[in-house]
Amino acid sequence: MAPRSVEEEDDRVSGAELVAEALKTQNVEYIFGIVGVPITEVAVAAQASGIKYVGMRNEQAASYAASAVGYLTGRPGVCLVVSGPGLVHALAGMANANMNCWPLIVIGGSSDRNQETMGAFQEFPQVETCRLYSKFSARPSSLEAIPAVIEKAVRSSIYGRPGACYVDIPGDFVNLQVNKSSVRYVECCQAPPISMAEESVVSKAVSFIAHSRKPLLIIGKGAAYAHAENSIRRLVDQCGLPFLPTPMGKGVVPDNHPCCVAAARSRALQFADVIILLGARLNWMLHFGLPPRFRPDVKIIQVDICAEELGNNVRPAAALLGDIKAVTEQLVEHLNRKLWKCPSGTEWWTELRAKMKSNEETSKALSLQKHLPMNYYTVFHHIRELLPKDCILVSEGANTMDIGRTMLPNYHPRHRLDAGTFGTMGVGLGFTIAASMVTKDHNPEQRVVCIEGDSAFGFSGMEVETICRYNLPVIIIIVNNNGIYGGLDAQTWKEIMELGEPATSVPPMSLLPNAHYEQVASAFGGKGYFVQTPEELQAALRSCLAEKHIPSLINVMIDPRSDRKEQDFHWLTRSNL
Repeated sequence: MAPRSVEEEDDRVSGAELVAEALKTQNVEYIFGIVGVPITEVAVAAQASGIKYVGMRNEQAASYAASAVGYLTGRPGVCLVVSGPGLVHALAGMANANMNCWPLIVIGGSSDRNQETMGAFQEFPQVETCRLYSKFSARPSSLEAIPAVIEKAVRSSIYGRPGACYVDIPGDFVNLQVNKSSVRYVECCQAPPISMAEESVVSKAVSFIAHSRKPLLIIGKGAAYAHAENSIRRLVDQCGLPFLPTPMGKGVVPDNHPCCVAAARSRALQFADVIILLGARLNWMLHFGLPPRFRPDVKIIQVDICAEELGNNVRPAAALLGDIKAVTEQLVEHLNRKLWKCPSGTEWWTELRAKMKSNEETSKALSLQKHLPMNYYTVFHHIRELLPKDCILVSEGANTMDIGRTMLPNYHPRHRLDAGTFGTMGVGLGFTIAASMVTKDHNPEQRVVCIEGDSAFGFSGMEVETICRYNLPVIIIIVNNNGIYGGLDAQTWKEIMELGEPATSVPPMSLLPNAHYEQVASAFGGKGYFVQTPEELQAALRSCLAEKHIPSLINVMIDPRSDRKEQDFHWLTRSNL
């Protein structure tokens, strides 16, 4: 066979190049992954096409990072993984993305087609497995079909309720070549269509709101994803509605807005007679909308992009199917015609303000305690004093996340990332890397701050090397209580170790006391700080904020017995009022 001419070679394209070109066409900007057989060439081709590739240390963290990009930008990030175990590790991020309703594309290499069923290297039923964790899971039938399949995956991830999608690339596809003329190239998918609710149902909902005595607006992360902040702000300002954000709904309307009743969360939920749900679900995070946490006769006005979500757990008085931003604008228009406003001097507002004042005073008293080791509230008080208002906060852990949610305000939408609907531990540093990559490209002066417990840090601590390798100037603050929920002080630990075998004597929730996690950052070229007092914490955080080019890690020691105040809401508590 005669060798091909230069012109003939230029007319040919490999499977790896087709994947990269298709992703570029679909406006994908970021890929997170770990390379190896058979997908290394895909990462190389992606970089050649102008897509940023971030090499992670674990596929779980890579999948979490890619999903966070989807939430922050509205365009899915890509997680690129090897076959078999690599793909299995990424299932965590796919499940988390689906639960959070965030767009994500996972691309996995797989065994060569001619070795299927033969026990090939890392052979695994990947397409079938991913169907349980995704909206769409497919393997292109040929190289020529790769662009069309990737377009469908991207489109499926952002249309309707966002979620994860999987594309399987057999190993023999990667370097195989075809003529460009035979490839089925497709254009970038269009933006998701905007749907509006039925006008008659909007009118019905507005009637319920206008006749309510104790209305409450709940703002979920679906509203943040929908970029509905301006519409919702108009709704709150125009009607004077008390509002309660879910954890990642914080900042859609600033937490310091006078209508925010987050400090009286339990009281607001328990006594509201009409509740408007904007992109929030009546799942465990909102106690399923059921008594005793809600009134038995509460009227729910549910606004959601997903028809299947309407009516889950509680039959809504009005179900508004559509885009959160568009439907909120419908509500604003109808309420404007009625000239309705929730008066600020009502018994409802008086009740809420009294509860807010009581809870805030309790938190303030705890935050101003002077004894050492510090408690959670003291730590968050001093962090809050220094954090920029526009920073992106990543929060992970048990008490660290719950108390941080109440103590650290958000002023802008999509500026808080946490364990989310799935309650996933291990997301912190993946989310942090994703947020830092996005801010570096779109708002370089914006800071990304990850605040997590010592247990949570352990899930993905080696990603500190990734952060240092890509020179991402993030600030990691570890609130260290020596354990899961709480650990032991050094003296008690020493006494227990003297009893004999640690596996039979160390409490399951305990971690090594006074572990120097800050040295992890120092080991990779970042800056590490070990702090035990409020003064040391403030000095370290000031230094971190002044350093805009090097990652920093502050290891904050607190009392292992420190806990949340009784009034604080705990996601897993059933009876806490």
